Amino acid sequence: MPYQNIPTELGTEKISKLLRQYAIPAIIAMTASSLYNMVDSIFIGHGVGALAISGLAVTFPFMNISVAFGTLVGVGASTLVSIKLGQEDYASAQKVLGNVIILNIIIGIVFMILSLIFLDPILYFFGAGEQTIMYARTYMIIILLGNVVTHLYFGLNNVLRSSGHPRKAMMLTIFTVLLNILLDPLFIFVFNWGIQGAAIATVFSQLIALVWQMNIFSDKKALLHLRKGIFKIDFRLARAMFAIGLSPFLMNIASCFIVILINKGMKTYGGDLAIGAYGIVNRFTFMFLMIVFGFNQGMQPITGYNYGAKNISRVLEALRMTVFFATIVTTTSFLTGEFFPEAVARLFTSDETLIGLSVYGLRITVICYPLIGTQIVISSFFQSIGMAGKAIILSLTRQVIVLIPCLILLPKVYGVTGVWASMPASDLIASVVSTSMIFYQLKKFRADRPAMI
Repeated sequence: MPYQNIPTELGTEKISKLLRQYAIPAIIAMTASSLYNMVDSIFIGHGVGALAISGLAVTFPFMNISVAFGTLVGVGASTLVSIKLGQEDYASAQKVLGNVIILNIIIGIVFMILSLIFLDPILYFFGAGEQTIMYARTYMIIILLGNVVTHLYFGLNNVLRSSGHPRKAMMLTIFTVLLNILLDPLFIFVFNWGIQGAAIATVFSQLIALVWQMNIFSDKKALLHLRKGIFKIDFRLARAMFAIGLSPFLMNIASCFIVILINKGMKTYGGDLAIGAYGIVNRFTFMFLMIVFGFNQGMQPITGYNYGAKNISRVLEALRMTVFFATIVTTTSFLTGEFFPEAVARLFTSDETLIGLSVYGLRITVICYPLIGTQIVISSFFQSIGMAGKAIILSLTRQVIVLIPCLILLPKVYGVTGVWASMPASDLIASVVSTSMIFYQLKKFRADRPAMI
């Protein structure tokens, strides 16, 4: 039986066309995903209150840990599928699909059980106070109960995108977002479920999308589809997935500890509302970063396939184009944050104190944003061609090696301003390191394959 949608055009079509074909759906999907995080915050801020935004911000480390385990499997599987397709190893690509499902179920259940058992101590450790713990607890119980659904949904969407179906992956994400946006006001305002309603809307939307994904992967005419024999853990493939996914896993784990330090710094030097201000700034900047991640997702199958096929000139062309567009996006974030910060803050809340804190923090946070688009793309580039070690180094430079010392030292001297200033300081240094590493790698490519560059 001939398979449909084997993406051989990844090795022959113009890079600019491929990047549009793969990146635009990913960008739309990632932007939509960040929008529904923003919409949750907006509805919670206006429908529940300013302290509820602070309670939601306390859950960010939890969400980062959950995403970390999801990316350990999903991103590794996505990259591995692209490389195996480039090598025409279709049997291994098929096995990756089965391993994604099994590993996500196991990890999702274990994470849910452990988190629910120790929920309150964890939330207090993450920066919750007596005024915010109720909101954080109520939200996270629902999110954790739906954790397996969330992991499977994101993992399968990664595989769907890398196996030649970027538009279907985009449509699934858009559907999830739109359904969540429709359910949020219904559950929060009409049913009067408060912050719990926002969590229920999120999990229910992902559940419906997961059912749709399962239907797509049930098509026996597709190259990757659900079949007997693939639902066993292949330790060789699992190790390869974990090795590739280790970089974004560590990045998200590092992000968890970073958010904990930020929340504690905000609470110590600015109070509970300062945590809410960080929540607003985080939601806004995250929207632009998700667009960059969308470009990265568009670049990943192109670079992964061509690197597997040893076509280095196409790999580098995809990298150059992605860096260019990512820089435009992050520069737009910088301009918006510097010149229109109050308009951004008022989207989330009408509390004047919270607005003032958010405006101040946003202007500081985005100072180095014109530089970080390049840094994020370079890190993803190394990951997409299987150079996990270099991707890990870049991830740790920005998230751990520089930022953590800044968050510990600067607030002691500058108070809450030091907490905010730590973020652009780490962005600047990480950008310098990533640029140095990519120049070294380009020289190595030229030395190894001068005729192909």
